[in-house]
Amino acid sequence: MPKLTKTQVEKVMAPSQSPLYLWDDRIAGFGLKVLPSGKRKYVFKYRFGHGPNRIQKWMQLGSHGVLSTDDARRLAQQATACLARGVDPRAANGKSEQPPSLSEAWDRFASDYLPQKKSTTKRDYQAAWETLIKPRLGTSLVDEITTDDVEKLHKSLSQTPYRANRTLALLSRIFNLAERWGWRSSGTNPCKAVEKFKEIARQRFLSKEELGRLYASLNELQSRQLISVSAANAIQLLLHTGARSREITTAEWSWLSEERKTLALPDSKSGAKLIYLSEAALEICRSQRKSTGKTRFMFPGSDLDKPIVNLRKPWLRVCEHARLDGVRIHDLRHTAASIAIGAGASLTIVGKLLGHTQAQTTLRYAHLEADPALVAANLLGAAIESSSGKV
Repeated sequence: MPKLTKTQVEKVMAPSQSPLYLWDDRIAGFGLKVLPSGKRKYVFKYRFGHGPNRIQKWMQLGSHGVLSTDDARRLAQQATACLARGVDPRAANGKSEQPPSLSEAWDRFASDYLPQKKSTTKRDYQAAWETLIKPRLGTSLVDEITTDDVEKLHKSLSQTPYRANRTLALLSRIFNLAERWGWRSSGTNPCKAVEKFKEIARQRFLSKEELGRLYASLNELQSRQLISVSAANAIQLLLHTGARSREITTAEWSWLSEERKTLALPDSKSGAKLIYLSEAALEICRSQRKSTGKTRFMFPGSDLDKPIVNLRKPWLRVCEHARLDGVRIHDLRHTAASIAIGAGASLTIVGKLLGHTQAQTTLRYAHLEADPALVAANLLGAAIESSSGKV
């Protein structure tokens, strides 16, 4: 918009929900923030720092009425002059105590806390910030974000409840830290009053018939070179071990012990973990070694020095060919558990097989486990039938 004037400032209508911003076209970063309450505040937005340390900051110049539009403009010009001299305007004007934007809170969180997280967690947090949180709330001041603001973001993700709840949890963590840093009043985390969506655990198990189609498709697509040997072997190993996709795609040959029949992961979602390998699983590993030769990673990508990026594309191709509707690659893990339980393995053993650290996690498969009394009844019936000469 053109140069901010007193007339424009007083004429603009207050928004009904989130703050409204009007920007001056003469001084970069100089603008007016209009709150739903009707209050009008002059602000100055700028970037300060060098290279990767250059972050976005905000200054509140003052409220309209206390400051005239011309006064606010002069303060914005002074701030611009500070930047030209390489000086942070907030520090120069004694504004260092001013609450920062949510983007600044994220920058501090990403610098101080994100490095401690596992690689998958870092990836998920960064994706949630860049694609979901930053576009909506990144420029808002930490101490002005309300429960209503957070709830709108959360509800906009209602079609993906798990993702919505994880995003809410990340935001809550950032606000808790903002309170600790003195950037927001204690006990005012706006996420606390937002009700999480109900998450229904999705369990899809492949039937015997579907497994047959899966293997037929793997063999045919591999023979036609529509999927790589590595992708086909990785998918088979996922089913044979019940491992998580990333645990297999990033596995290294040095972790494999044929003698112990294990794949020793130095780290995973649940920490260091042993993946137990049946003779059939070991045969898949041997076949894979023959196809790749000497590589660091068991399932290399097009660049043999790096692991396969992911199995999403080959998996979708396999599912389409095998007519497997609504099956995720993670469902191979559920299928492995259901087959193990069907073969007589207890929940405790299945939990160990899958690498669960908490028994509660394995209880989702409890409905698959046969009642011990029924098992005993069947054994008794079989024994009687045998004794009576009917068998």
